[in-house]
Amino acid sequence: MTAIKKNAKLSYYVYIFIGTGLMAIAIACIYDQVGLVTGGFTGLGIIIKNISSGIYPGGIPIWVTNTVLNIPVFILAYMLKGGKFVGRTLFGAIMLSAWLYIIPSIDLTEKDMLLAALFGGVFTGTGMGFVLRGNATTGGTDMVSALIQLKLRHYTVVQIMQVIDGAIVIIGMFIYGIRPTLYSVAAIYITTKVSDAILEGFNFSKAAYIITDHYEEIANKLMAELDRGATGLHATGMYTGTDKCVLYCVVSKKQIVTLKEIVVDIDPEAFVIVSDVREVLGEGFQDYTKLNG
Repeated sequence: MTAIKKNAKLSYYVYIFIGTGLMAIAIACIYDQVGLVTGGFTGLGIIIKNISSGIYPGGIPIWVTNTVLNIPVFILAYMLKGGKFVGRTLFGAIMLSAWLYIIPSIDLTEKDMLLAALFGGVFTGTGMGFVLRGNATTGGTDMVSALIQLKLRHYTVVQIMQVIDGAIVIIGMFIYGIRPTLYSVAAIYITTKVSDAILEGFNFSKAAYIITDHYEEIANKLMAELDRGATGLHATGMYTGTDKCVLYCVVSKKQIVTLKEIVVDIDPEAFVIVSDVREVLGEGFQDYTKLNG
């Protein structure tokens, strides 16, 4: 195994280690403190802790519920899909339970529901993004959904997971009331947006499709003034039936204004389509060797 592959493999576990820690902070120090149930085994753990508090002092700890529920799921997953499927997810599930055991139960938002939904979503989304970048999950309803999908092939894993997590949130509504549930929905939305941003990267760029008869002149000027390459795509105008060359160019957000000025100066009749792109890899953008560094 090369040094790069070893570093990449190690970085996966670092991502999982950090990500599960952030998720545990959100669960133990934010969600649990105000009764926000956002689905998953940890959400179920919050519910069980509340129900059992009258029987057991302080209720059954979330890390205990998370561990107990995950054990049979992982055994079943190993039997049905093999050890490769379980992989790093086992490490993620163990680390989340360990973090929940270690982290003290401190109310970081002082019972403020809005702050809990906002910062809980940010912490959970960032943590989840890190874990997913480590090519893993934390088990729980993710893995349960994958196992159920083996029997219900006409549904996707995401659809099944939404049903399970939705049921857990509804159960939480009957225990904690409608107000915390509405804040839970907001927290789930923020979590999704933040985790997507972590996965897709913050290196936003712009892509431009330029349809023009002066493609050679525009391409040369883009390469000279912006130091960006351009790709000529062969196309046919369906209205005129003539062959055209469509320029495709990716630039930074700051350069898109200059690109449009170059195009307009050379060909005011040009047709330009600009779209957002993320995590551009290659020369002039993000280096491949830094992906897992």
